Amino acid sequence: MIEELRLRLQALQRPPGIDDDPGVLPLGVETIDGALGGGLARGALHEIAASGEAHVASAAGFVLGLSSLGNSAGKGEVVWVAEDMTLTESGEPYGPGLEAFGLRPERLVTVQAARTHDLLWAMEEALRCRAVATVIGEMREGEIDGVAVRRLSLAAAESGALALLLRATPPTDASTAATRWIVGASPSPGGGRSPSEARRGGVTFAVSLIRNRRGPTGSWILQWSDIDERFLLATHAQPVAAPLLDRPHRQVA
Repeated sequence: MIEELRLRLQALQRPPGIDDDPGVLPLGVETIDGALGGGLARGALHEIAASGEAHVASAAGFVLGLSSLGNSAGKGEVVWVAEDMTLTESGEPYGPGLEAFGLRPERLVTVQAARTHDLLWAMEEALRCRAVATVIGEMREGEIDGVAVRRLSLAAAESGALALLLRATPPTDASTAATRWIVGASPSPGGGRSPSEARRGGVTFAVSLIRNRRGPTGSWILQWSDIDERFLLATHAQPVAAPLLDRPHRQVA
């Protein structure tokens, strides 16, 4: 009876006209997909924030990897909405960089917004378009109104698209997003890899899932494989706690 009631409540929360579950987007990493209940929920909003100003590029790379996985079948466009100041400070998406993540530049539509309000509006409008598979919104700083976040979530649920909000710094505001991630750069694994692993190359990310409406949280070191165009678990060559380089000698009384 409890399970039946839970299903009925979930049905009531779905926007009218939505009959089918949009499913999930597996990342291909067993531990992460297990925590997410099979993968990143489609038809939902997800927040990805850089761990600091110096790690915005890494967070953007993680977002591109997710977008590439979501568009692996070539169905639907990817819309990237960014504030003017963000483009001025971080630059615009770079074609060869997009291709490195398996995302063809011709499938990317870029939109510039003057203010955060305009960015959120453009995201919502793009999410309501059935020809769009993924919508990325890149904002520089500031908090987001809870009503706006709820509207983005509903728009994503109506179309089944993937909504990704990219933020330059870890947010402090409350959120109703399905997941919230903190992403930073991580040193690439060194020796100890097999030749096949070494040939895969790719960027390495330190990823922390700090909010998950479907299950537990956790932290992982991921590497994007240029050859396979997917995420892999990476193994660091460095120890977790590096020894001190300059340690004063202990004085003996």
